[in-house]
Amino acid sequence: MGAKAATLWYVDTPDPVAALRNHREPDQQAAYALAGKLFPDTVIVPKAVGPLSTSAGVDGRGIYIGCYPGITVFCSPQLAVAHPSRLPAEWVRPLASATTVFTGLDPAMKWGAFSLWEQGKLRRSFSATTINILEDEGLPLVWEMPYWAGEHPIDHVPGILPDPQSLPFDPQDFADEGNERSLGFRYRHSPENSAIDPAGIIVCRFDLYGKDEQVPAEPEPAPLYQNWPPPQDAPTTPEPRRRWRWGRRK
Repeated sequence: MGAKAATLWYVDTPDPVAALRNHREPDQQAAYALAGKLFPDTVIVPKAVGPLSTSAGVDGRGIYIGCYPGITVFCSPQLAVAHPSRLPAEWVRPLASATTVFTGLDPAMKWGAFSLWEQGKLRRSFSATTINILEDEGLPLVWEMPYWAGEHPIDHVPGILPDPQSLPFDPQDFADEGNERSLGFRYRHSPENSAIDPAGIIVCRFDLYGKDEQVPAEPEPAPLYQNWPPPQDAPTTPEPRRRWRWGRRK
């Protein structure tokens, strides 16, 4: 199954790929501040950091934010909506960024969406499954023309007639190209075919709780040795510690 994503990007740099490549670690304090701005009436609990490749399609109560010089990404299950043009204005431009880009991908639903705002004003928003256009706002962008001209047809299963309402292209491919045109990379391409690997973009996780909710306590770490001290007839040399290597951006 392909990549899943629901992301808003706030862009103030002419070269997003260079900004992401040249800064290996996100600004965690800026990410926490933005989380508070996006969810002002919420208890925000910082958690671990992780790669965008596994965070862009986050589920549950968690959100992910990555703040880099000139570019910030916000990932949340609340962004996976059929009509991206209706996203709250305070989410579209919380940082007064020049450009905001939305990319939504869901392989299970065969859904793809791409939206673009300039100075907070919607310029283009397209959202569809393979057989149903959910939103089509604004004038098509130049790069869209080959899609509408049938130059990117869907590979249908041989011997099975496609739905007569099928689009002339896969909306996930459409949305992913919109992401590449705006940000310089694709979610669905292999790393060697993309300008930057989403696995190398690090984002910060935050869990959200209501003001009246009890925030669960962090679990106690498991003891290193479950059966210590060992029996008298057992070797007294403990197992060697496991060495964990945390992945870092390439």
